[in-house]
Amino acid sequence: MNPLIWSTLTMSLALTTVITMSSSHWLLAWLGLELNTLSVLPIIMHHHHPRASEATTKYFLIQATAATMILLASIISAWQTGQWSITHTTPTATLLTTTALMLKLGIAPLHLWYPQVLQGTTMNTALTISTWQKIAPLTLLYMTHHTLNQTTLILMGLTSALIGGWGGLNQTQTRTILAFSSIAHMGWLVTTLALNQHLTTLALIMYMILTLATFMPLATTKTITDIGTTWPASPATLTATMMTLMSLGGLPPLAGFMPKWLILKDLTSTGLTTIATLLLLASLPSLFFYIRLAYMTTLTAPPTTTNTEHKWRFKPQHPTHIPLTIMATTLLLPLTPTLYSTT
Repeated sequence: MNPLIWSTLTMSLALTTVITMSSSHWLLAWLGLELNTLSVLPIIMHHHHPRASEATTKYFLIQATAATMILLASIISAWQTGQWSITHTTPTATLLTTTALMLKLGIAPLHLWYPQVLQGTTMNTALTISTWQKIAPLTLLYMTHHTLNQTTLILMGLTSALIGGWGGLNQTQTRTILAFSSIAHMGWLVTTLALNQHLTTLALIMYMILTLATFMPLATTKTITDIGTTWPASPATLTATMMTLMSLGGLPPLAGFMPKWLILKDLTSTGLTTIATLLLLASLPSLFFYIRLAYMTTLTAPPTTTNTEHKWRFKPQHPTHIPLTIMATTLLLPLTPTLYSTT
């Protein structure tokens, strides 16, 4: 792609999210979401492949449907309240807005498009969809938090955590596994959004760091068995990536355990012990397929490496921020009190 076009798309992708985050008017927020969708579509379609075309079409249809629902909800709210402010909505408009934002985030049971779109894109584009594209819808959920139904949020979060764990059990494609992992993490985020917004911010930051540290080293892999072939190129990176997978599953004493620990504490302190237990059990399937991923990687790793430099063996070219993010995903747990009090 032309560097000028690429820079224009990435700048538009960043600015449209900022527009949605900084707006207090429904039409301006809707415009930011629409422009954000139009900016990411050429990026998904960059590789001219049938799977990329399919992923682009599905992503466009889903995002256009969600944006139309948000526009309809804003019109209903303006009709009934006489103003376009995001913080003033009616119950009907709130229901439509919540459904649309859950569709944009890929929250179960509105998640079926998400694994298929990620499977049809490159790993870097999938990383963008899994991290940056979540910010604008979550911001709108933050701004309309006082009107949302907390029971609905908790039930959808629990459903998403359960389906995200169960759906990844029978998968062999790396991006599909990471897609179901993202669905499960979004379930935890939506659950804590109903209880504590500051904790939601901390959980979102940790989710983005974990996702970044997981996606980037696995950018050249397609299936579980492909991961083992990266061992001769960079043994240290692959070993650290396996630790990151354990952290992504929430295994203590790694940093990924921090948001789940705090969310469970808030749930139990508010008397929702049953929900906390179900969420905790829902994280076990996710942890299982992360451990299976690490186990298959060690099984398919070659026992020895040769000293001969082969033409087909590409040298790893990982970004410079990967070691920092991997260290953050494994060593941040002792800083839990500081992070919890500052977010």
